[in-house]
Amino acid sequence: MTFASPIFLLALLAVPLALLAYVLLRRRQRRYAVRFPALETLMAVMPKVPAWRRNLPVGLFLAAIAVLAIALARPEAEVDVPREQATILLVTDSSRSMLATDVEPSRLEVARDAARGFVDDLPDGVRIGVVGFSDTPHTIEAPSTDKDRARDAIDGLDADGGTGTGDALNVALGLAGEGVKPGGKSPSAIVLLSDGKQTVGRNSEEVAAAAKRAGVPIHTVALGTSEGVVETPAGVIAVPPDPELMKAIARASGGRSFVAEEQDELKAVYDQLGSRVATRKEEREISALFAAGGLILLLGAAGFGLRSAGRLP
Repeated sequence: MTFASPIFLLALLAVPLALLAYVLLRRRQRRYAVRFPALETLMAVMPKVPAWRRNLPVGLFLAAIAVLAIALARPEAEVDVPREQATILLVTDSSRSMLATDVEPSRLEVARDAARGFVDDLPDGVRIGVVGFSDTPHTIEAPSTDKDRARDAIDGLDADGGTGTGDALNVALGLAGEGVKPGGKSPSAIVLLSDGKQTVGRNSEEVAAAAKRAGVPIHTVALGTSEGVVETPAGVIAVPPDPELMKAIARASGGRSFVAEEQDELKAVYDQLGSRVATRKEEREISALFAAGGLILLLGAAGFGLRSAGRLP
């Protein structure tokens, strides 16, 4: 937490001074009470008030002073706010290896479910595009704020062919700048999910370097386990993920890399990425919260003071 007017924090010094004055006042009252000749008779007829109840109004009053002093200092907290006109490209591998069932029910089905949830959780107004790829990019949905179009594109992903990651990233990078007003700058990011090594197409790391120059980070997710296999006309082949390639792409573009070996892990990764790419940190003044808290404490002090002593603390 930071403060726009920290000089007002000096008012907090009034709290310990007021507490000291209250303690001295209570001691003086007790000394005077001892001199009262009919003290025992008076104490017998007066209802006994627990010490905590006598002191509670003063405690609330001092707490109110402290909270209001903080409000005057104009505290600011860092909060997540939606990015204005953000553009996010979901680039999803739909090569034959995505039929592997090491991640149940299959890598592709888990990827589709997670992508749909990712889209659902994004703030309204975020532009979402979808690129599905195998040997070449074959499912291309240009960025828009229409979530239904993004969901339909995700549902249409079918697994077949090889893995042309670089070509898909190149298409996504081109789409990231579409729809931006002339002279404007739309914060963009690419979320790449893949399970295997690149087999065809242009070099992924070269595209990632171009993305970094364009200010478009690529966040990568390697999906699957080392036990993944698929059936092909040539027989059963192993299709382990390639997390090292995913890390290299993320590193070259300024993004982050993740590994998911099961459905819950992938959902957690997408939840984290959604917060990261669709929101930004911003300092917001929260003086009103402290002012409201101080007012409530003052009202509490007044209420308990009137109830226990018949006067304000």
